[in-house]
Amino acid sequence: MNSALPRRQFLQQTLTLAAALPLVGRHAIAAGKNSPLVLGTRRELFVDDFLIERLAGGAQLRLHHPEPREIALTHDAPWEGSGSGYHSIFKDGNLYRMYYKAWQLDVSAKGVKTDAHPLFCCYAESDDGIRWRKPELGLHEFKGSKANNIVITSGKLGALNVDAGAPAFFKDENPAAAPDARYKAFVRSSNPNGLIPFKSPDGIHWSPMSDAPVLTKLGAFDSQNLAFWDGERGEYRAYWRIFTAGVTTEKEWKPGGYRAIRTATSKDFLKWNPHADLKYVDSPAEELYTNQVKPYHRAPHLLLGFPTRYLDRGWSDSMKALPEPEHREWRAGANKRYGTSITEGLFMASRDGVNFKRWNEAFLRPGIEREGTWNYGQQYLAWHLVETKSALEGAPDELSLYATESYWTGNSSALRRYTLRMDGFVSVSAPMSGGELVTKPLTFIGGKLTLNFATSAAGAVQVEIQDGSGKALPGFALDDCPPVFGDALERPVTWKGGGNVSSLAGKPVRLHFVLKDADLYALRFVA
Repeated sequence: MNSALPRRQFLQQTLTLAAALPLVGRHAIAAGKNSPLVLGTRRELFVDDFLIERLAGGAQLRLHHPEPREIALTHDAPWEGSGSGYHSIFKDGNLYRMYYKAWQLDVSAKGVKTDAHPLFCCYAESDDGIRWRKPELGLHEFKGSKANNIVITSGKLGALNVDAGAPAFFKDENPAAAPDARYKAFVRSSNPNGLIPFKSPDGIHWSPMSDAPVLTKLGAFDSQNLAFWDGERGEYRAYWRIFTAGVTTEKEWKPGGYRAIRTATSKDFLKWNPHADLKYVDSPAEELYTNQVKPYHRAPHLLLGFPTRYLDRGWSDSMKALPEPEHREWRAGANKRYGTSITEGLFMASRDGVNFKRWNEAFLRPGIEREGTWNYGQQYLAWHLVETKSALEGAPDELSLYATESYWTGNSSALRRYTLRMDGFVSVSAPMSGGELVTKPLTFIGGKLTLNFATSAAGAVQVEIQDGSGKALPGFALDDCPPVFGDALERPVTWKGGGNVSSLAGKPVRLHFVLKDADLYALRFVA
């Protein structure tokens, strides 16, 4: 807060500036093509070039990668199995919830059998996002007992034909959501092919919201089909997998077709607007199985996705050198691609839900070769990420992501936890020789500029605030900014006159960063 202003006057100035911001829904954006970007107080990540006017020297955008941790859950119950996956994970108050498909695929020299038991949707929970348990819910019978964690089963449900093989569950943050529909899900319909909306008052007891699928004939629907409430834009948004070339099933496959992603919006979760296919800034057409799109909880105007890249690389010496070659050949006996396809996790970000910056390099590679890896089904990232405690005492919370491995192997697949620093998907990174970042003109609200950054012991970040034309503002030049070094999630920047920037609030400015052996992940103006 500006010490020269009484608190009431400062707050009134802030409210006046906020009221002047152009909005789409509740999402502040630039007013026009030549207008400054309107940041307000929202956190901005460098997951695209939205803020960037120019990078110079050694500065570049750098994609970071999650670190592997422990196995979070093994799907070894009799009603689960080696085909379990498509996890939905979210934090609900003090509880972490997980939902997933449960399936067994028996692979042997005789082929692949999928009839061990029907497809189920199952539930697990955790107090910390690290140690998970499967509660005995007593809802559905399996081989004469209800001592299991099944929440939805496949089969006939009234007029519906439920296929529990591609579920996606979420807590509905829509303030208008009915009490009996505080939790929602999309579950696949097998005939007709489509998506059935489900609801629940408690996340455990589920029932359909309609007597027919609400999305049909618009996609393949044989991947994790998801939807969520987008509070920034005041609507539900759905994402699902399609085949291009005008087909809806693998049996209708045509040359030139590939797996892609489609989206639509709704005001009530039942009636959906015309769909749109996702577009990418600079990425080629690739086979994408899942999409895992959802607003990022620390910057909800950003939609972050973690799609699965699918590649059939055919038989080669390298393919035969990968883990479990005999098992790979058995799978290929049922269908060649079951043995020669491999999967990995990607990262993408959007500001409108349709146009995405997708990083062409892998976000989550298959990793060091070992049993249960480098196969079809590994590194399918769960939907979505959550905050968890760091294993380092005294360190801030970090992001946990979860991905499958040991798919189609033995009697169980597994879910491994990975961690990433908060906001740590992409950084503006520079070597010791230095690099520079200049932002586009922008306006903000607040009294401090804070950074999520990391440097080496010898590295540093300096910030200059310029006017809209690129001229350093008095008191905020590079020479006025003592080098900032360390590793923090929200460090205030200071200049010789202090760190108060409230006198510049609402005015078009540029930020000029000089970095040495440093990474800049995010920035935010705060009161």
